[in-house]
Amino acid sequence: MAIKSSWGHININVSDLDASIAFYQKLGFDRFLPTIPYLNLNAEQHNTLDGGSALALGVSGSPKGRACIMQLDDGFPKLDLTEYSGLDQRDPLENKDLGVVRICLISEDLATDYQSLVDDGVEFLSPPQQCHERLADVATCVDPDGTRIELLQVYLERWGAFL
Repeated sequence: MAIKSSWGHININVSDLDASIAFYQKLGFDRFLPTIPYLNLNAEQHNTLDGGSALALGVSGSPKGRACIMQLDDGFPKLDLTEYSGLDQRDPLENKDLGVVRICLISEDLATDYQSLVDDGVEFLSPPQQCHERLADVATCVDPDGTRIELLQVYLERWGAFL
């Protein structure tokens, strides 16, 4: 029997919480909570992640960290940004790798959003590109740590054969 679930959050580990908050605000996110209370982490000071939480999340030891919860509009999923100190961290995955490699945000006007973000210093892999049969346009930017964020403008009126 399948469990009944719904969206909660997406977590992104970051090297500089303040820089990451500023970046995601450029993408339209607001700070929902300046803390992740069940982990005892907040945006203002480094606190120790308790042993049970560290074990459940697969983080070795009891590292210190800072974190906050961001949101788009009032919906789900939320975005948890977490900065750990003193952990051996690797670079984020790329699109060729297995696992979660990017998150996608829908844009109503990709060309305008792209230019606004470029003007604000956001790095993109390329300018917006037309997808197969012009069903969508896509551009991918990277956050301060290299996490890939896909911006997608979908033209549903062209999807008739697929819907």
